[in-house]
Parts: sequence; C-alpha cells; structure tokens
Amino acid sequence: MLLRQAPTVSALSPASPRSRQRQALAVGCLGAALLLSACGKGDAPAAPPGGGMPPPEVGVVVAKPGDVGLITELPGRLEASRVAQVRARAAGILQKRLFREGSDVKAGQPLFAIDAAPYAAALQSAEATLARAQANLTQTTALAERYKPLVAANAVSQQEYANAVAAQKAAEAEVAAGKAAVQTGRINLNYASVTAPISGRIGRALVTEGALVGQGEATQLAVIQQVDPVYVNFTQSAGEVMKLRRALAEGQLQRAGGSEAASVRLVLEDGSEYARPGKLLFSDLTVDASTGQITLRAEVPNPKGDLLPGLYVRVRLEQAQVSNAITLPQQAVTRTQQGDRITVVDADGKPSPRMVKVGAARNNQWIVLEGLKAGEQVMVDGFQKLQMMPPGTPVKAVPWQAPGSAAAPAAAPAASAPAAAASAGQS
Repeated sequence: MLLRQAPTVSALSPASPRSRQRQALAVGCLGAALLLSACGKGDAPAAPPGGGMPPPEVGVVVAKPGDVGLITELPGRLEASRVAQVRARAAGILQKRLFREGSDVKAGQPLFAIDAAPYAAALQSAEATLARAQANLTQTTALAERYKPLVAANAVSQQEYANAVAAQKAAEAEVAAGKAAVQTGRINLNYASVTAPISGRIGRALVTEGALVGQGEATQLAVIQQVDPVYVNFTQSAGEVMKLRRALAEGQLQRAGGSEAASVRLVLEDGSEYARPGKLLFSDLTVDASTGQITLRAEVPNPKGDLLPGLYVRVRLEQAQVSNAITLPQQAVTRTQQGDRITVVDADGKPSPRMVKVGAARNNQWIVLEGLKAGEQVMVDGFQKLQMMPPGTPVKAVPWQAPGSAAAPAAAPAASAPAAAASAGQS
C-alpha cells in the first residue's frame, strides 16, 4: 500500500529533494523486508509432529537363560601317543633301507636289512649239532632198552645198566641244548631284518647303507611316532582346579556332558579351531612346587596327521556347565571398581543402570550369575546418544546385531546409494 501512495504524493505536490530521498529509502527498506520474509517462509523446515525430537534408537538384547559351558583356555603342547626307537639288535653291516623317510609304516614291516650271512651259517651249525645230538640220543636209548630185560635175568650187571640209562639222559640233554641253539640262531637271523615295532609315522634314517651297526650296543636306526590319536599336555592352576571341584561338589556347577571326561578343543597357531574334539584323560595328582600348576593330558583324534608332535596350541577345556545362565555381549557390561554395571531398558523405553555379577567369559560374552532376569532388555549399543540427552530420556529399543552379522545387510543400501545420487542429479 505504501508503494502505491508514494507516487501519488509526488504527483499532487512537488516535494523537496530531501523528502524524495526519504521516501525512496523507506520504499527500499520495505521491499527488502518483504523479500526476506518470503525467503524465510520457503526455507524453514517443517516441525515434526508432536512438536519434539523422536527418541534415539539403541540396540538391545533380550536376556535368555540356558545351559552354558565354562570354557578355560590354556597353553599346551602336542605329543605323540606312542614313540618307538628302531634299533639294531644284530651286529653287522647295514645293507638296505626298505622304507621312505616320513612315510607311515605298519607294525612288522621290514625297515632295514643287515648282512645275514654270519647268522645263517650259525643257524646251520646249530642245526647240525642238534642232528648229531638226536642221533646220539637214538643210540643210547636203544642200548638202555636192550639192557633193561637183561639186568632182570642177571645177564648184565646193574652198573652197566645204570651207565646206559645215564648216557640216554645225557643224550636227551644234548638234544634240548641243540634245539635251544637252533632257536637262538633263528632269532639272530631274524634280527638281521629290522622291522617296525609299532604302526606310525617314521622319521629320517639315522644311519646309511654300509654302516656297521649293533657292535657292542643296539644302534638307533630311526624313530617311529604314532600320531593318531595325539596327546596334548597342558597345565592349569591348582587354585582354579580346587575352586572348580568345590563348585561341582556344592551343586553350583554341573559336570560337562554329565561324564568324567571333559570336552577339549584345540586352537592352532593361526587362530583356527581344530575340527575334531578331544577328551581329557587324567589330571596329575601332584602340584608342581615351583609353579603351582597341575599337569593335564587330553587325547585328540588325528586321522589325517594334521597335528604334529611338538606343536604349541591353545587348549579350550570345558570342565563344567552353568544351568539357567544368561550371557551378554562383553560391550554391554561396564566393569568398575564398584562392580559390573549394565543398562536395562524397560517396557516404556526408559533406561536405568543396574549392578550385576558376572562370571567367566565365553565367545566374547560374559556369563551373568546374578542381577538379571529372563526377558529383560539390556542395552548393548547407543551409549553415546544417552550422554547427549537429559537423564531419564526414553529411548527406542531395536534388536542389536553383532558387527559380523550386520555387515551383510548393510551392503544393500550402500550399493543403492549411487542410483539414488543419480536420480537426485536428474531431478
């Protein structure tokens, strides 16, 4: 309206130059105010319904009780279940090696051949001596049997008959000694062919062809190790063992699997877990005075020979189970000097801190022993959002997903981002 009145006034009566400047300035200020008002109305964001900000989203998990095994991870070392040293029990020159180094051999399989000619000759000599003794026994037996009726008729003296019987007994002893010599000769001849005492994997040969072995002592030729199954030796603190046994006796824990043999898993050097489980064989009855540790041994199947003796591994030992236990991700629990604290979200979305008691950890999760009930929602993610809000601010609870499981679904929106950007550019 002022814009229309300005030219009317100037048309009715002439104005001074100063008044015309004042009128022009007023018109310019009014136009600028109208322009700014129009721009402000176009750029102002629409207020959300209800007149307030939406509640922040936080990730929660629902407490679910169940049977949880208590896992203890300890360092261990693998050992062959059986180890046999192959030694030369016959003296002589080693002629042949009859196996491939590093291969699997069977019990009784020939491994080395020692020069057997001297032992074959000794066996033949023993057999000849036995034949002579048997011939002498036949002669003396016939003489004693012929003298027996004659002595009854007083045809021969009692002394002659006694001499004949004694000669027969001596011939029988010579035959027995000859048989023993023949058996010894055969044993020594068999020792010339060195065989595997057990089945397993044989290492490298410790001697070569042409070497003199078994001269004065049993020369070690090779080593055979049985690696299926394989043993793993490890140690555990005596205090932990006593605490575990006390909890089992009081009924606080249950023995894993309901049996005496605890389940054992191996973690290799690269962090991967060996596929086949093992079983605990025994716990040592004595405690090492220098370390306070108890030695334990477990047996693990190794049909493919992947586990090698001497390899260092991590042993995951499940000795007991907790009934009706609740597990929470470790990031949901804050450990302080006053105790362990979690944040519980009620049905109205109001978060509240709570002190709990946690036990051992398993698979990046704490086992909650006290302070939490089944069905309650525990906050896992979104703590930074609460720090920016006033205390008691309600939140929106959404199911929490582990980072590994949430990575796959997040890939779809990321892939569609270029398409959205392209459509925005076209519009």
